[in-house]
Amino acid sequence: MHHYLYPELHPYEQQFLQVDEHHRLHIEQSGNPNGIPVIFLHGGPGANSEPMHRRFFDPEKYRIILFDQRGCGQSLPHASLQDNTSQDLVNDLERIRAALEIKKWVVFGGSWGSTLALLYSQAHPANVLALVVRGIFLCRDEDVKWFYQQGASALFPEYWEDFIAPIPESERGDMIQAYYKILTGEDDVAKMRAAEAWSVWEGRTACLQTNDAVVDYFSDPYVALSVARIEAHYFANNSFLQPNQILNEAHKLKDIPGYIVHGRYDVICPAQQAWALHQAWPEAELNMIEDAGHAVSEPGITQRLVEIMDEVVVKLS
Repeated sequence: MHHYLYPELHPYEQQFLQVDEHHRLHIEQSGNPNGIPVIFLHGGPGANSEPMHRRFFDPEKYRIILFDQRGCGQSLPHASLQDNTSQDLVNDLERIRAALEIKKWVVFGGSWGSTLALLYSQAHPANVLALVVRGIFLCRDEDVKWFYQQGASALFPEYWEDFIAPIPESERGDMIQAYYKILTGEDDVAKMRAAEAWSVWEGRTACLQTNDAVVDYFSDPYVALSVARIEAHYFANNSFLQPNQILNEAHKLKDIPGYIVHGRYDVICPAQQAWALHQAWPEAELNMIEDAGHAVSEPGITQRLVEIMDEVVVKLS
């Protein structure tokens, strides 16, 4: 599945950046220190960066920056919800840019990473060389409800049963709030059970054909806890956004070279979200991948992203 990617490579530098008194972010750099800077924004909110994420970019041409967002991956403290909002994450990107002495960079993100990439680029358009977003997640109420209340449930009824199992029947009218209550509660056993059910629902539905490797990643207890807690925290709080914020602010992106990549059969973030973004940001190139679901590991999505990143090198040279 990885034959489109560049070969595996190792970071030439890793560091922790203290972004406030509470949070320390893990940052790594690989590729060419003098190349075009590109920042990879992972999904969730609550997932983490992975070695595979370095491999979308030509290591001779790009200075590749990966980091784990607040509470995620190797960043500390793990699964923390304190001072963990969309605005905090946008501000962290500026802190990272300053710490690494970068003037402008390419911003690359998928799923929740696309949300964060769009929010950052709308707030700081002058700092973005190009914007590449995949598996568009607009974070509107209807987008969250589709996946966690009613919608995707119709396509995966047996997996949906497992997702709703930890929630008492009387509370299933608002799955987000019901999960949020458990995931921020005191019962550690219930919390871990809920975290796994929440996270596995995402892992099972991420690919066109359920992919065991993706399910295994999401069912890892360490990953599951941050994914479930941070996602529920964001979604219970409208992701700390104004209604329809991303589409309303899309005009701010018009001068940034842009690419949208989306799987036709993405059931976590249905393709209508990519279409809506493209309507609001017509200057971007829309790539609808016909035989793909949501995950970045879907072969058609992987291939197109690598091609785009090669095109961006030519454009920026």
